[in-house]
Amino acid sequence: MGFKKILQALVEDNIGAMGGVIMGYDGIAIEELSAASTELDVPTMAVEYASVLKEIKRTVGVLKTGELQEVSIIADNCIVLVRGVSDEFFIALVLAADGNFGKARYLLKREAPGLRESLQ
Repeated sequence: MGFKKILQALVEDNIGAMGGVIMGYDGIAIEELSAASTELDVPTMAVEYASVLKEIKRTVGVLKTGELQEVSIIADNCIVLVRGVSDEFFIALVLAADGNFGKARYLLKREAPGLRESLQ
C-alpha cells in the first residue's frame, strides 16, 4: 500500500482525525494529508514538531532507554500522536481535541511495521 493510501486510511478510519504525515526527523515530509474539513496547517505543524521530536529521540538515545516508540502532544485544540517508524522517520496523526485517542494509537502502532519495511 502506498504512503498516501496509508494516511488516507488513518484519517478516514478515525473520527476527529484532521490529518497525518510521514516525515523524517529532519523535517522533510515523505507524504502528508489534511482532512478537507480542517483549517489546521498539518504539514507546518509537523515540520515544527520535527525538531522537538529529534531532540526527544536524541535524549532517549543518551539515556539508553531503547528506541523511541510514541510521543503524544495534547493541546487545547488538538492532539498530535507520533509513532517512530525507524531511525530516520516517524508518522504523525493529528486529531481534534475530542478525537478518538485510543483508536489513533492502535492504528499508528498497526501501520508502523509496514511503513518501516517500505522505507528501507
